[in-house]
Amino acid sequence: MRTSNTLRRTALALLTTGTLALAPTALADTGSHGPAWRGAWAASPQSATAPFGPNWSLQGFDHQTVRQVVRVTASGTRTRIELTNRYGTGPLRIAGATVARTAKGSAVQPGSVRTLRFDGRPSVTIPAGGTLLSDAAPLPVKAFEDLTVTLYLADATGPATFHSFSSATSYRAEGDHRADLSGDAFGETSTSWYFLSGVEVTGGRDTARRDGIVTFGDSITDGVGSTADADNRYPDELAERLAASGRSRAVLNHGIGGNQVVNDTTWAGEKDVLTEKGVGTVILLEGLNDIGGSGPAFPGGPTPEVSVDRLIEGHRTLIRQARAKGLKVVGATLTPVGGSFYDTPENEAKRQAFNAWVRTSGAYDAVVDFDRAVADPSAPDRILPAYDSGDHLHPDDAGYRAMAEALDLDAL
Repeated sequence: MRTSNTLRRTALALLTTGTLALAPTALADTGSHGPAWRGAWAASPQSATAPFGPNWSLQGFDHQTVRQVVRVTASGTRTRIELTNRYGTGPLRIAGATVARTAKGSAVQPGSVRTLRFDGRPSVTIPAGGTLLSDAAPLPVKAFEDLTVTLYLADATGPATFHSFSSATSYRAEGDHRADLSGDAFGETSTSWYFLSGVEVTGGRDTARRDGIVTFGDSITDGVGSTADADNRYPDELAERLAASGRSRAVLNHGIGGNQVVNDTTWAGEKDVLTEKGVGTVILLEGLNDIGGSGPAFPGGPTPEVSVDRLIEGHRTLIRQARAKGLKVVGATLTPVGGSFYDTPENEAKRQAFNAWVRTSGAYDAVVDFDRAVADPSAPDRILPAYDSGDHLHPDDAGYRAMAEALDLDAL
């Protein structure tokens, strides 16, 4: 994040870089003068890259259909999607798109398929760097319902703007299968999302509320280490906890693996989080990659060393920018790194010093102590074994649940 200008989030080594920046080119009505839209699902876009294993971003797509499953956390009577070509090298043509309720895997429920239109047309071209919203589709959805978005890409796309760590399965087929009910044609899978950066809803009694929550961070917010296709990231668990308490709120996950507060890397990703519709609170979990990124384990090579004072300065900038948009900011302590590839005495000293500042500075509107929520009481520099995904850095499903339970719902 470049703290000197925008609310920037860098991300990919807890496992890229990214930004809470001003929106890239918008090609559709934001809804500010029409129906009240609110975010129901989101993912921050990244440039094509593959440092952690194969995906489809570098080669892109050509006469292929990609089908992606997402779970929304808000209800509405109509639905629209956001598509992005933020890091495309040329125009991106969407030859056709549909949205439907998910059946199982890559199959969709009969009777639920809706053709998506863009300013009344079934196809659209998004210029390089652009982002757009589809027209509203008459598909009512409920919170925690799975939706399947299918894109037919008839022409060669070039490198694809995507979101690397989805913790969900996406599907690909040769040819045009946007309206297929079965998943028989979708023989290839990936654990990333492509071109899809948001789902919004309108209608229903909750639409006008501005109480959504953005979770902003790195791979721990992104859910690395959680079970694929199970929606057990900490933001998912938080949304479920809110619903169980009778205080349902949309929770939008804007984590990107490798996020840093101070340094940029070549793996860039940006998202207009500050103007995410219907949002009132941001949970800020940032800094482990700043602390550990100067070491040899950082993907793509080390980044400049960051002092605790610089990290604090970066957080203060994030807080100012969020508050300027009327958002409440919840600060989070950094989780343990003992036994991981970030584990050095110097890094641990920085983590402890930064966490002490988070707990005592009064800089945030509220604080959540994720560190103590997942730490081993007998070895507080380490994640409790029952919460460790295996790399001693990222929690598992139980660890993410413990993080969600550590949040004071009254403070959000």
